[in-house]
Amino acid sequence: MLQVTFIRENKDLTIAGLRKKRFKNPEEVVEKVLTIDAQRRETQVQLDSFNAKINANSKEVGNLMKAGKKDEAEKLKTETAGAKTSIKDLETKLAELETQLTLELYKLPNLPHASVPEGATADDNEVVLQHGEIKNLPDTALPHWDLIKKYDIIDFELGVKIAGAGFPVYKGKGARLQRAMINFFLDEAQKAGYLEVQPPIVVNEASGYGTGQLPDKEGQMYFIQEDGLYMIPTAEVPITNLYRDVIVNPKDLPIKNVGYTPCFRREAGSWGAHVRGLNRLHQFDKVEIVQITQPEKSYQTLEEMSAYIQSLLQKLELPYRVLRLCGGDISFNAALCYDMEVYSAAQKRWLEVSSCSNFETFQANRLKLRYKDENNKTTLLHTLNGSALALPRILAALLENNQTPEGIMIPKILQPYTGFDRIA
Repeated sequence: MLQVTFIRENKDLTIAGLRKKRFKNPEEVVEKVLTIDAQRRETQVQLDSFNAKINANSKEVGNLMKAGKKDEAEKLKTETAGAKTSIKDLETKLAELETQLTLELYKLPNLPHASVPEGATADDNEVVLQHGEIKNLPDTALPHWDLIKKYDIIDFELGVKIAGAGFPVYKGKGARLQRAMINFFLDEAQKAGYLEVQPPIVVNEASGYGTGQLPDKEGQMYFIQEDGLYMIPTAEVPITNLYRDVIVNPKDLPIKNVGYTPCFRREAGSWGAHVRGLNRLHQFDKVEIVQITQPEKSYQTLEEMSAYIQSLLQKLELPYRVLRLCGGDISFNAALCYDMEVYSAAQKRWLEVSSCSNFETFQANRLKLRYKDENNKTTLLHTLNGSALALPRILAALLENNQTPEGIMIPKILQPYTGFDRIA
């Protein structure tokens, strides 16, 4: 959530940032926020004035009673009673204005970092770098949805039978490869200094608001009506909410957490090969990294997280590229986001497998996640997260890129985890 103080002091900058993110009617929305904020501040001034008056009157009543001026004291008491009624009215008005202001601020996305390129769609994203050699497979090469049938390692029909479309059943070497990747990603994260946590896979409404999934993405999340709980779309939500309403000891920074969870998204997608097979699912596995750090260190941290995620792709021997997302494609919460895409040789297209984002104070403001700086001032922290990694499209690329007449070869780094060197 944007800070209203920042908006008030940087109105034009805020409008320009919202426009860069392709937010509709930014001038009108910002003006509404500032109007409510002005009313709120004026109401607070009036409330403070009445409170000061009551305090002064209370002292004066005591002095008058000591001086034997009972009539004057009673008159002042009556005046004070009227002021107390006004205070109640002002407190009610202030609470209403604060609620209105919060609801309006919830509608505003984070402002993009200066390095975010202009653009409206994914076609305008900037390719930062590309790594690895793209394989030229023979014309007989199969896409992963045919490979999984050939080797009987994933069953989509069984998933439909017991749950619905987008809920695959992994079996045999497919299940073992899935588990191998999870353990590999977790082990690598621990080597890089991340503390593993195993969070709940459901969150309450406060947690959804804390990390910005609500009220922006409620239509994409599965909701358990009876309990008021949401199935998590990513482990970022429960892990970051571990620190909601916390003032962090500076000695504990940076906070580095990693967690594996299944993830659930209702996105229906569209028809076609680009969402076929493992390309888009309602349930999928993901290992997530989260960092919390001081504002002045967060962009260095983002680059380090990006480099770490790239190291995983290099160890898996997958060709990949890094994109800096443009204003129209970057997420609601992010100030700057890098997408990592691997090349799927059989599909002949790039598949997104990770997003690595700096949210600056956007989540921390919602979470009330703070620390005391060197001047002992309570200051909002910066939060960051990245997929390290999301499994379905990694698996799709591994199957397609590594298919041979002798079977699907397993990358050497994963063989100690799988216990086999190929799927045949």
